[in-house]
Amino acid sequence: MKARYIARELLAPLRNLLKKLPERDVMIILSLFVGICCGLAAVLLKSAIEFIHHSLTSWFDGEAYNFLYLIYPGIGMLIAMLFVRFIVKDNIGHGVTKVLQAVSKNESKIRSHNMWTSMAASSVTIGFGGSVGAEAPIVYTGAAIGSNVARYMGLSYKNMTILLGCGAAGAVAGIFKAPLAGVLFTLEILLFNISMTSILPLLLSTISATVISYIFLGDKPPFECTISPFELHNLPFYVLLGLFSAACSVYFTRMTLWLEDKIKSIRKPFVRWAISASCLGLLIFLFPPLFGEGYEHLHELLNGGTIDLEGQTILAFFLRKAWLVPVFFLLVLLLKVFSMSFTNAGGGVGGTFGPTLFIGAIAGFVLSRTINLIAGPGFVPEQNFVLVGMAGLMAGVMQAPMTAIFLIADMTGGYGLLIPLILTSTISYAATRMVEPYSIYTKRIAKKGELLTHDSDQAVLTLLKTGDLIESDFKTVRIDATLGELVAVVAESKRNIFPVLDSRNHFQGFVSLEDIRREMFKTEQYETTHVYNYMKSAPAYVYIDEKMDSVMRKFEQTEAWNLPVVEADRTYVGFVSKSKIFSAYRDQLKQVSHD
Repeated sequence: MKARYIARELLAPLRNLLKKLPERDVMIILSLFVGICCGLAAVLLKSAIEFIHHSLTSWFDGEAYNFLYLIYPGIGMLIAMLFVRFIVKDNIGHGVTKVLQAVSKNESKIRSHNMWTSMAASSVTIGFGGSVGAEAPIVYTGAAIGSNVARYMGLSYKNMTILLGCGAAGAVAGIFKAPLAGVLFTLEILLFNISMTSILPLLLSTISATVISYIFLGDKPPFECTISPFELHNLPFYVLLGLFSAACSVYFTRMTLWLEDKIKSIRKPFVRWAISASCLGLLIFLFPPLFGEGYEHLHELLNGGTIDLEGQTILAFFLRKAWLVPVFFLLVLLLKVFSMSFTNAGGGVGGTFGPTLFIGAIAGFVLSRTINLIAGPGFVPEQNFVLVGMAGLMAGVMQAPMTAIFLIADMTGGYGLLIPLILTSTISYAATRMVEPYSIYTKRIAKKGELLTHDSDQAVLTLLKTGDLIESDFKTVRIDATLGELVAVVAESKRNIFPVLDSRNHFQGFVSLEDIRREMFKTEQYETTHVYNYMKSAPAYVYIDEKMDSVMRKFEQTEAWNLPVVEADRTYVGFVSKSKIFSAYRDQLKQVSHD
């Protein structure tokens, strides 16, 4: 709390100064500031992971110390789990999905602790060998930085969402040194609706983050590689790689979500950790490329080298026989999903971004090595297929083909392979969408009806909350009330609908003023006629936590202008009107419009 107070005091003069500037200028300045912060965060996270990893593994080599693969990942997961459970006390896993939920459910507000907690937990998880990626945590961190800067400055939902996107874009650009890919990632995956005029802050954020990364980490691309010139006769094999990438993408998405749900069904956290840590340690002991992010092995494959595991695993004999090499790496491909799921579900903090790149590279290697074993050595350039495979998996798993194409080209320097990158990514994306309509980030929240899309109408309905539109100023009457008592209620009311409730406040029906207009003046019936004689049943009920698209369907089906809102046991809450929804829709549409 003290640190937060000091930060607020330091930033107060800046806030007061910016409030005097036009909104457009404020967004430009803040996007640069957010980009710089995200670049520094990316450098810090990357450096922390490398430091921990180097400290734990640089001193041993050889079979005598292989047993450390069994225990290192579990220790990292335990530290991360204890940190999250007893210090953070919040769920900080699956960063990209959390960002999407913040935009759709929480007005783009992210808790301030997420500006550092995801980095701390993921650096320990991955540094100790957890088989996950650092990219989702840094995206969550960057989005949190953007969101909290915007909230501190008192910006609107629209500008807070843009600045959140600037943070996410800057984080991707900073960790991969890929400014264009950062912008595309935000546009394709995070922001559902943005105009060309709002892209300027995104560009400034990614450029500033990339420059910071260059200053501290050098100007070399993260994955330097030697690629062979593109040859037209290899196009059919890139088509085949696109289809193989799609199959791997569907497997990756469905198996990951299924596995995590199964593991998390173990209610006791320490039992869940023990099982996950044991399984993960065993997998890494048998398949060392599963240790950590596995990027050092990708460097070998991207430069046409071979991975030597002699003395590191009892399965090293696989790599001594030509036809067993692709078999070994196919097992690595299939088991990476398991190692990633054990890490995340067992208490570790990391994302699926890195494993997607890893599996894509392995998929490209397996396919190209198999082709070369059949057709002869060097028939297709394996390093090219490794590079293109990374884009193929990203396009399928994340369902973001533009991000995949330019991210891989940016961070490898592989623009000479732009044609196969586009071809493979497009095929993988299209084939995956035929089977799996949602990405790994959006599948769960789409099932809950909380996913924002690029369809403005659907996005607005997702943002609207039924609970915010309930009108509760209707005068109620009891079902056994007399006409005289009803008339007394009418005299005090400004509305023309009167909900009828029983003794437990359960909704029974309603009486409209139109139905009793003539009867109101028949005083002789005041004591003898009861409310239930005039009561109508509601054409449909709206539940207090119901999604707005479902509410709108009920209005369309019933052609009603007002519907009662009730709890699950039919306890009366209020009414929601079509006119109120239309008014809220117009207001919300102004908020999501970024023109």
